[in-house]
Amino acid sequence: MQLLLDFLPVLAFFVAYKTGGIYVATAIIMAAMTIQCAVIWFIKRKVSTMLLVSTALVLVFGSVTLLVHDPVFIKWKMTVLDWLFALAFVLAPRFGGQTLVQRLMGAQVTLPEQHWVTLNLMWIVFFILMGGLNVFVLYHYDEATWVNFKLFGTMGLTIVFVIIQGIWLSGKMPKDDDSAPRPSTPDQQN
Repeated sequence: MQLLLDFLPVLAFFVAYKTGGIYVATAIIMAAMTIQCAVIWFIKRKVSTMLLVSTALVLVFGSVTLLVHDPVFIKWKMTVLDWLFALAFVLAPRFGGQTLVQRLMGAQVTLPEQHWVTLNLMWIVFFILMGGLNVFVLYHYDEATWVNFKLFGTMGLTIVFVIIQGIWLSGKMPKDDDSAPRPSTPDQQN
């Protein structure tokens, strides 16, 4: 359900772009993310920091885009957000000791400390590369290609990254020890 809620504003942006252009799409994503925050607040009585930061950036960059009538600002929002996330992953261990990924996943996953550090580094590199890739697409392709990249490219690359991360994690997680002797039952003793 949360994944669907997170996806809806980007889908609304995409549909609005295809039907009304970049400025309509910018206004739509600003409204959609504000509504998304309100709905989540109404349901859970709290909104994640990630969603609040993303919404704030959409409102700031979207407002500038609409005020100066230049879409480059809304296009840069994705890069700024990715690089802010990378910075958060870099700084988190310095403020609290644990990596950010460990704080987010530690209740569900048990890993040795060095694997948490590696996993955190994977996310840092991913966010830096995604932000850089957005800038590349922004300046080397037309607007329609950028919009398609925003929806399909970032989603596809994120899914691929999460699958790779899952495969990596599955090899690092502690396994149940099947080699330990099992107590025998009375039937087995005879």
